Amino acid sequence: MTLKGKRIAVLAEEMYQELELWYPTLRMREAGAEVKIIGTGSSPTYASKHGYPVTVDAAADQVSSADFDAVIIPGGYAPDRMRRYPAVLKLVREVFERGGVVAAICHAGWVPISAGILKGRRVTSFFAIKDDMVNAGATWVDEPVVRDGNLITSRTPADLPAFMREFLIALG
Repeated sequence: MTLKGKRIAVLAEEMYQELELWYPTLRMREAGAEVKIIGTGSSPTYASKHGYPVTVDAAADQVSSADFDAVIIPGGYAPDRMRRYPAVLKLVREVFERGGVVAAICHAGWVPISAGILKGRRVTSFFAIKDDMVNAGATWVDEPVVRDGNLITSRTPADLPAFMREFLIALG
């Protein structure tokens, strides 16, 4: 499957989970998509949970939601930081509201919660944030990947193959 012409934002912040950022980034580039790493604006480079760096292409307040067909939100502890930035939440909410794909894995569910887009949706996540997702109005299930319209959620790095297969289908 080719994603030539598709534009994807992958969000980044300190303490991101390595596989959840790099696996989707490299997989989408391999499929021909234009992938941009978008940070919160707090730094030009962020370290993962294990110190692996990623350099951003732009900060969330420097881009428009119209620039992207999809947003991928990696987990780790980064989502707890990401959700503190109004520009990140605006980007996610606007992509979602215009029908673009929003994909969140592991703890990344915190960002769609803060963006206000989970009410009435069926979702999954790392089990530790189940209550947060339910309190945001979502129906939480323990499955490797859940797609509810243009929202895709997944649980852990072990679920990345299923997560990316569903993402490819959603963009295809």
